[in-house]
Amino acid sequence: MDKKVRWGILGCADIAVRKLIPGILASETGELYAVASRTSAKAEDVARRFGAQRAYGSYEELLQDPDVDAVYIPLPNHLHKPWTLRAAEQGKHVLCEKPLALDAREAQEMVDACNARGVVLAEAFMYRHHPRYRRALELVQSGAIGPVRGIRGSFTFNNAADRGNIRYRRDWGGGSLYDVGCYPISAARLLLGQEPVAATAHALFSPDHDGVDMYLAGLVEFAGGISLLFDCGMWAADRNELEVIGADGRLVLERAFLGEPVTLRLIAGEADRVETFDPLDPYALEVDDLGRAILEGRPLRFPPEDAVANMRVIDACLESARTGRRVPVAR
Repeated sequence: MDKKVRWGILGCADIAVRKLIPGILASETGELYAVASRTSAKAEDVARRFGAQRAYGSYEELLQDPDVDAVYIPLPNHLHKPWTLRAAEQGKHVLCEKPLALDAREAQEMVDACNARGVVLAEAFMYRHHPRYRRALELVQSGAIGPVRGIRGSFTFNNAADRGNIRYRRDWGGGSLYDVGCYPISAARLLLGQEPVAATAHALFSPDHDGVDMYLAGLVEFAGGISLLFDCGMWAADRNELEVIGADGRLVLERAFLGEPVTLRLIAGEADRVETFDPLDPYALEVDDLGRAILEGRPLRFPPEDAVANMRVIDACLESARTGRRVPVAR
């Protein structure tokens, strides 16, 4: 591919340096062009390490560069909206880390702004670009496990000692639901192909004034009596799994959202088999999905409206956890 998307990175967060920048370098459609940080020295260091042509000591300087086609935003959650809006004003396409915003209203404003400026906006849920999820959806839709009765998902880790972490700032969009609970919610919506109707959640909140959810368990209701049972946490043993339960069998995805090996286990009747997938880079795959939308006009596999729908479920779960009641998911 002769023409490539020239990427700018707004911030040298760990996810950018360890995952997304290598994903750009491994992609077919993108090239790393510029890096910005709040300090020139850090931007220059990352740019030098990965071969970027430009380094900027502010995000605004990078957005002013006419040679930048698209930007990746790995900033804390409360900064997703303002910098997405600013990038759109400068005509830059945007790949924004999950969750897209702090609530569905903000997410919709971001979608509307990007549409108005004619730029492409994508939410960075890398896991769903891997062929394993395409295969899981194929098995569900083909009836390989019979009618789906429910989905169970878990994504937990323990960094409770790191209280200086941005995940512990409520005003910055901290908490386990924003950070990892959004994954099983997204996966359930993807595999069921429908939007939920209500959510009930219970959480262990941190004792300080911020009160972020350290651990949260939720029940998300879908039509037809189908439900997602999930838990997420920043103060629990590492777990990262998804199970789709059907009337006649089940699908088991270990390391469902990150990590290797990438497998899919089908248990149905006499069948009990494990499919193993090539270790493709899901970050490169999400970069290429956006890249082809920019260069070839292809539709995104997951349009930004999907991010708004996911935020509606997150909104309902958070409201339920704080009020102790079942909350309908907004439409």
